[in-house]
Parts: sequence; structure tokens; C-alpha cells
Amino acid sequence: MCYLCTLYIYIDMSKQTEGIASLVERRKKAKLGGGEKRIEAQHSKGKLTARERLDLLLDEGSFEEYDMFKQHRCTNFGMDSVKSDGDGVITGQGTIAGRQVFVFAQDFTVNGGSLGEAHAQKICKIMDLARENGAPVIGLNDSGGARIQEGICSLAGFGEIFERNILGSGVIPQISGIFGPCAGGAVYSPALTDFNIMVQNTSYMFLTGPAVVKSVTGETVSQEELGGAGVHASKSGVAHFSAATEEEGIETIKKLLSYIPQNNREKAPEKPTQDPVNRVSDILNEIIPDNPNQAYDMYGVIGEIVDDGEFFEIHRNWAKNIIVGFAHIGGKSVGIVANQPKMLAGVLDINASRKAARFVRFCDAFNIPLVTLVDVPGFLCGTQQEYGGIITNGAKLLYAYGEATVPKITVTLRKSYGGAHIVMSCKQLRGDINYAWPSANIAVMGAAGAVEILYGKEFKAIENAEELAKTKEEKMKEYDDLFCNPYQAASYGYIEDVIEPRNTRFRIARALVQLENKQQGVPAKKHDNMPL
Repeated sequence: MCYLCTLYIYIDMSKQTEGIASLVERRKKAKLGGGEKRIEAQHSKGKLTARERLDLLLDEGSFEEYDMFKQHRCTNFGMDSVKSDGDGVITGQGTIAGRQVFVFAQDFTVNGGSLGEAHAQKICKIMDLARENGAPVIGLNDSGGARIQEGICSLAGFGEIFERNILGSGVIPQISGIFGPCAGGAVYSPALTDFNIMVQNTSYMFLTGPAVVKSVTGETVSQEELGGAGVHASKSGVAHFSAATEEEGIETIKKLLSYIPQNNREKAPEKPTQDPVNRVSDILNEIIPDNPNQAYDMYGVIGEIVDDGEFFEIHRNWAKNIIVGFAHIGGKSVGIVANQPKMLAGVLDINASRKAARFVRFCDAFNIPLVTLVDVPGFLCGTQQEYGGIITNGAKLLYAYGEATVPKITVTLRKSYGGAHIVMSCKQLRGDINYAWPSANIAVMGAAGAVEILYGKEFKAIENAEELAKTKEEKMKEYDDLFCNPYQAASYGYIEDVIEPRNTRFRIARALVQLENKQQGVPAKKHDNMPL
């Protein structure tokens, strides 16, 4: 080989070596985000960095990052001098328990995680990929909001993200982790996703901050009081979960994913169990009090029915008069909706109706069978509920059950009265298999109220107090014998069977197997127009 050729090869190899070294150095710098000082500032607030969060969330070594070197193009207000590789958001795909997910994590150490055009483009890319590949998308939010320097381009970026939230709704699961600030227009993306997880004391969501609230209304309020995790988990219902730490929040996301499928064309993964499907529970035979007005804990019923007593509750701290969440029965993932007699006697109100309706629609969208446990005396009455729209909000739950085509199994434990009976997945809303315990009372209303309507004139004619009390007792017993049992409903075919409580787990598990291949269509339409 000639000397000149050897020199050319040396020069080429030298350039390649320099290029590799430069690449390694640039990657290293990009992974530091805003630099060591800003990382330290993040840690001093009790917060993890975006990359630390992704390391905890994804299987080790599975993360494939996209657009690491993407930068903004803004030159306004000196922004051309603060360009950073990645533009304040880390995006890509990886696996959780071996299942593919697409992720983005906003990096607060870079321009406060603010969203501009390039930042939004990165998020939109992985949202498109998630939908096209049929995999969940998880967003870890930690941002100061729209990047003011980019003006309308920032707003356009949010609009692009919102549109993808809408297109992906009901197609792939969308999960938002709020691990820092999320304010202004930025809150609408998490609001459009299926589940929100917030972290106590370090995350908050609101449209306008405390300073603006004070200037407009005169009200003095802190960030935590206005939009902290506790507020949104217990008062507004915006947050489905409130975690004590970021680590707990990330574990919550992982656990949630274990109950749901990758997309709307698949079934949820099954979970092997050693808990016998035919396990009986004598506790259930005794759990309903003799006094119909006495409360009991529905969690006790759920724990006896599900595999290994494991129940993953959604919205634990909001609208506690109804319980919703995921579990496995016979290894199959199910969504559970149950009235809670310990809270407001299990009555349905505005928030309970909204909470359950949203959950029912998620389960229906993602092929998760519904198990409904009923003990409901009716809807909450009063001007506050009527003025707040209990009619429309109650109709949301009715609509959700009526449109759902997944297997629907209903068990009536005790009270099931009036309109609330219809709303809670009755046979007329295409309930597939409806069971009742012997203690079930299925009627327009309870005996005490019913006899006052049926025999009101007769009662007024009785002047003697003792005779009146005796007559009322007789009429109530007559009403109880006729309506306050499950057998009249069963005689009309509205109940498939009256079952012994101890066998509830087995009967539900067997019904799930029977309905496994259920196919049920709906009339052709562009989309529905449910009450909102």
C-alpha cells in the first residue's frame, strides 16, 4: 500500500474517532439537562429529574430515546443563546414488565420544562407512534407551562398535543404523572387522559395561580390549597391517585398497567393465581345486617370475591359513596363498581355518578368486564343536588352502562330502589347476568315510604295512634312480602338466579367464562351524544 493511501486511511480513522468522542460528549451533556446546579436544585425540592423518573418507570436497559438533539428555533428575547439538546423533554419508548410503552418526561432543569414548538413536536411524535403501534402512552409532567418567548407557537403546540389526546382516547391507554407544576393550558392534556397521578407537596394543577386568584377575587390561597394532590384527589376528582412520593407514584403507574390491555383491540393480561375459583366465603352469608338501615363495609365483600383479596382502587378519596377499581377474578382482569353503604348509605349523588360513569366507559373502551355490586337506596335529594344537575349527572352513569358492550355481571346485595336500581346495570340496560342475594330488596322504594303513598288516605282516617301504628306495620309487612325480596324480579326474568352469598365468587367467575366471547353491536352512528 502506498504512503498516500495509508495517510488517507489514517486521516479518515482520525476523523471517525474524533466524531465518536464528540458524540459521546454531546450525549453526556444532553443527559445532564440544565446542568449539575439545576439538578441539585431539583433534588433540593424533593423531586427527581426526568431521567431518574424514566429509570424507575421502565425496565432496565429498555429505553430507546428519540430526538435527543432536537432544539428550538426561537430567536425572540435572547432565546437563541439558551438552546439545549432535547429542548426540555425526554421522549422515547421502552418496556414495563416486558410490555411496550411510549413515554415523555418533561425536564424542569431546562427552561423550567416550558413547552415550545420543538418540545411539543417531540411529544406529538411519540403520541402518534403509540397510537399507530397500539401501546400505552405515559406522560410525566413537570413544566412551567407555555414558553412565553415563542408566543402563538407554544399555544399551537398545546393544541397539537390535545388533538392527539382526543384521537388516542379509547384507542390506547393514556396515563399522566403530575410530578411538578402543571398550570394554565397545560392542565388540559392530563384532563384528557385516562388516569392522573399526583404527588403530595411537590405537584399541583390549576388554570390560574394564587397570585392571579388574589388579584381577581381577593382570595388568598396557597398552591397546595388551590391545586395540590390532596385537593384534586378528594375534592375535584381531577386526580385518580395521590402518592406520598414520586417513587410511589411511579409504582402506581406500573400496577395500573398490569390490569389493562395495550390497546382497544386486545384483552387485558391474565394473572395466574393459586386462589381457587370455587372458594366459598361463609363471611358473606353473615355480612348483611338484620337491620336494613344499618351500614356494613363493601370493601369486605370485594375482598372476599376477588383473587387473593387484591383490589386496586381508583379515586379512593373522592365520592366515597361509590367504589370503583380493578381486580382479578379467576385470573381475569375486571372492573368493579360498588355502592358503599358506609358512606351516605351508598346513595348516588353528582360526584358518585360522574366517578362511576367515567370508569365504566374506560372499561368498556378497553374490553374489561364489569362486575357491579349493588346496595343503593336511591339518588341524593335536595336543592344542592338538583341545582348542581343531578339529573344530567345521574344520566351519565345510566348512559355509560347502557352503551357498554363488555360482559356485565351485576349482583344485588340488599337495597336497589327506584331510578338508582335502573342506573346500576340492571337487566334493561343490557346487563348480561344479574344475580341477587336472598337479602335483596328490588322495588320502586322502601316499604316505609311506599305505604304512605299507597295508603295515605286510609292512615289519615285512623285516629287511634296504636291502631295506626299497627295498621302501618301490617301494610309494610305486606309490601315487604310482595316487593322487598328478589323473587318477584326473578319471576319476570330480571334476575337470572338468587344465589347464596358464600358462592358469589364462583358464580361471577363462571359467568366471566360464559361471557368471554361475547359480541354485541350498537347502531351505526358517527358518535354518540351522551349528557355532559
